[in-house]
Amino acid sequence: MAYYAVTYQYTDAPELRAEHRPRHVEFLSGQHEAGHLLVSGPLDGGSQALLVFTAEDPKELATTLDADPFHQEGLIARRSITPWNVFFGSDRLSSAR
Repeated sequence: MAYYAVTYQYTDAPELRAEHRPRHVEFLSGQHEAGHLLVSGPLDGGSQALLVFTAEDPKELATTLDADPFHQEGLIARRSITPWNVFFGSDRLSSAR
């Protein structure tokens, strides 16, 4: 398994994000419980988010993220999936799984 840093840049629709947030959080909670999502949280006052995942490859992760209700509702303007080579703290990330 490899690590990936995922960023979401949200559309300018805070009301719609609030409406769909419970399903989005449920989706992410499921990924976390399964050991795929290690950490996540908002950036820049909530207009963006950073998520750290483990996955076999970026295509698999992209397919998984396509099921995020925020993605399905068109609330993510831009998504990046970047391989992340962890130098320090990988033992802590491994124990988080």
